[in-house]
Amino acid sequence: MIFCDTSAIAKLYLAEKESPVVRSKLEAEDQVYISELGRAELMGVFHRQLREKKWNRDQFMIAIRQFTNDDLGGFWSWLPLDGMIVEAAAKTYTTLPNSVFLRTADCLHLITAMYHGFPEIYTYDTHQTAAATALGLKPRTA
Repeated sequence: MIFCDTSAIAKLYLAEKESPVVRSKLEAEDQVYISELGRAELMGVFHRQLREKKWNRDQFMIAIRQFTNDDLGGFWSWLPLDGMIVEAAAKTYTTLPNSVFLRTADCLHLITAMYHGFPEIYTYDTHQTAAATALGLKPRTA
């Protein structure tokens, strides 16, 4: 049972150097949790591939179908992005050290993980890695 951010789950659908090891790690887990925010972010990742002409429309649609099949098959366990998490994320900035760069979406992922009791987060985002450490979460890669 692990918690991932979008940068980790995207590696299942993109051909990147870390993709094979991420695939092995995630497929070996009994449950892979992610914030509901990841659903929209992943579509943004796919669209960026299309916009930057790394994928054509067919490749874009294949990725969307694969994600949909994985989702319907129960591969992903979605954690709700409710008002308590949004409120906690907003409050996080009041105590965050000045030196920590934390984007709003990353904060929502981190607070979701913390709220649900995960001690670590699987991420490939360098800013999120630094922020996770500042908030007491252990950042991991597969």
